[in-house]
Amino acid sequence: MGAPPSPAADRALSRPRRRLIAALAAVVALVAVGTLALLDIRPPAPRSTDAPVGEFSADRAYAHVPIIAGQPHVAGSPANDAVRDHLEAELRGLGLETEVQDTIAEEAGQLSGAAGGATLARVRNVVARLAGADPTGTVFLVAHYDAVQTGPGGNDDGAGVATILEVARALTNGPTPRNDVVFVLTDAEEACLCGASAFAADHPLAAGKGVVLNLEARGRTGPVIMFETSPENAALVDVFGRAAPHPVGTSFAVEVYRALPNDTDFTAFLDQGFVGLNSAYLDGGAIYHTPLDTPDSMDRASLQHHGDNALGLAREFGRIDLDDLDAGHDATYFPVPGGLARYPGPLVLPLALLALAGVIALGWMARRRGRVTGGRLAAGFGLALLPIVLAPLGAQLLWAAITAIRPGYAELLDPYRPTWYRLAVLALAAAVLFAWYALTRRRVGPAALAIGGLGWLALLGVLLAVLVPGGAYLATLPALAGALAGLVAVTTRVDGPVPVIAVTLAGAVAVVILLPTVVLLFPALGMGMGGVAALFAVLLGLAALPVVDLLHPQAGGQRGMVALRARRLGALPAGAAAVAAVVLAGVGLSVDRFDAAHPAPTHLMYALDAGTGQARWLSHESDPQPWTAGYVDGPVSVADDFPGLGRGELLGGPAQAATLPAPRLEVLADTTTAGERTLRLRLTPQRPARLTTLHVDTSTATVRSAQVAGRPVPVENREGRWGFGVVFHAPPPEGIEITLTVVPKAAQVALRAMDASDGLDALPGFRPRPPHVGVAGSHTSEMLAIARTYPL
Repeated sequence: MGAPPSPAADRALSRPRRRLIAALAAVVALVAVGTLALLDIRPPAPRSTDAPVGEFSADRAYAHVPIIAGQPHVAGSPANDAVRDHLEAELRGLGLETEVQDTIAEEAGQLSGAAGGATLARVRNVVARLAGADPTGTVFLVAHYDAVQTGPGGNDDGAGVATILEVARALTNGPTPRNDVVFVLTDAEEACLCGASAFAADHPLAAGKGVVLNLEARGRTGPVIMFETSPENAALVDVFGRAAPHPVGTSFAVEVYRALPNDTDFTAFLDQGFVGLNSAYLDGGAIYHTPLDTPDSMDRASLQHHGDNALGLAREFGRIDLDDLDAGHDATYFPVPGGLARYPGPLVLPLALLALAGVIALGWMARRRGRVTGGRLAAGFGLALLPIVLAPLGAQLLWAAITAIRPGYAELLDPYRPTWYRLAVLALAAAVLFAWYALTRRRVGPAALAIGGLGWLALLGVLLAVLVPGGAYLATLPALAGALAGLVAVTTRVDGPVPVIAVTLAGAVAVVILLPTVVLLFPALGMGMGGVAALFAVLLGLAALPVVDLLHPQAGGQRGMVALRARRLGALPAGAAAVAAVVLAGVGLSVDRFDAAHPAPTHLMYALDAGTGQARWLSHESDPQPWTAGYVDGPVSVADDFPGLGRGELLGGPAQAATLPAPRLEVLADTTTAGERTLRLRLTPQRPARLTTLHVDTSTATVRSAQVAGRPVPVENREGRWGFGVVFHAPPPEGIEITLTVVPKAAQVALRAMDASDGLDALPGFRPRPPHVGVAGSHTSEMLAIARTYPL
């Protein structure tokens, strides 16, 4: 029998057990916190038609969707007229003052997509008013009822319109609000935001401005995210946080959206000085603007989320004094379990500087306590940059490899079944982080690496506080929590419970802040920008690095086989995560195949020059699908022949000429005064057309002024053959009158007229798509354009 173990040996043997127990407890705690954070942003369960009359019911709202989105209904089409009739009847049936605003409006913004000119449309907005008892202002609930030519718009924006109809019903079945509530169902949003522009700029009910709640969808499922606000939003966000039953939104999303070139109807209201909030659900973006955006595709839980929040906000904004919404600054806000955390924008930079000071203090204290050396601190800081760079780069390379195998993804916002790919990106980020830690931990030390990671978080927080204040919290708060936990850890017993509790709490802060962001970024940005989600996943890992270290085997002062075994065990998570990334990507490729229910998206147009009789097929696919390749064979420029289609390079191929008429251009008056020639023209499509365009060859004349349907439009003579143009959506059957004042440069002024309709089936040489080939979500998919030059 050997001698019994000594007390010192017992303590040495118990340390690994205590470390394992602490690690498991910390991980379980973080998983629980993460689960709670993710569950909190889920859409609520849909309510049935039996829900109380004063509440929102997704099932009641959904009953309108098949009527609104039974078929494609672009602005100006008979199908859109039928939708408008239904909306008007429903609102009148609720006893609301209802009217149709029928007018011509210009696109929001300056010098829109037409070359050097303007984009306009005939719009017919449905407007209904619920009069308030003692108004201090007006609340506007806005959604667009038109859809793209390629899809019925079951979600975009059948969801928003149906939500407003159900909210209107609930409000009329309750107490009269203090403030006026106006329901605005706009036309021609997909074409040019012209309906919203017409209402915001010209309608009498909009004269006093007010609060706009815009409802959108860019997918088929997922939580409704409040992703855009008007400037100086602190008071609005406070109402959102307390009145929306399920407030999901981040100030980071607002900052990102403000920097993007994307627009919704909300843009037109912002341009006219309104305040408000813009909300949408985003997941399932593969169906966006495609024939698959049907009523059946809609997740009614997302519809319920839209409705609960819209009704709660309408009631609260309908109750409060709307003169008190000018806060003078933006708020920082983000979802937390149970609600919406928020703090004033002026605190953003001080908090960022405090977090940086806290990390510096942690480094100083750790060095003073002998936990690290100055050299190791510097090395830890430098090395911590590696996963921050490598994980996003790896995610982008992974997606490039996947799209090389399946090029059809290039035409989709997101794959049909993106979950496997999203998990692959997260596994790849974990593999990078674990591999980096296993390779550097022994030489640099866990304390130096953890402090280095917090240093980058703190620096990023300061940078964001200066450049993108609404996003600074993503780095600042985890860095601050980590610095405070680190200070607690370095000033207490190393093997006691306090350091573990401190770093676990700091990790929980990082999980609550960063994990929902990672999950929401995937549908918001799509897999094409999966590197952004990978970046924030790595930041989460760096913030939780002390907890990660608890999982790392300890070699202590041992050398040889013991140390080697510890390093090998430490590398296991990295290897497992790397294998998982490859397997998950492979499963994604295996599961997410193109078929009849999930067709490969293709883009095809037909363009005919009625003057020369030349026709061609056109596509904007960069790597054409086999079906598209049967029509196009090489790059072409359309700027000279079809300026109404834009100025970019497309793929083109020869086509048979169809027997179809070009738009007619009539000269109603032609006068010359003081060297300026004034042409009063009428442009009339000779077939049902979604839009018509007129461009001037600025090498033959300089355009001084222009009017469309009696409205002055901006003029800029740009370089190129067709340097000035007008695009008109939903042209009336009688045509549109255009007046141009020009300074001639040649004996004749050359004008190019074009109109465009939708549908290629009747064209000579067109071969219908097989079931597994679909239509890309584009405003020019299936377009049939006919142009002609008129020398005057």
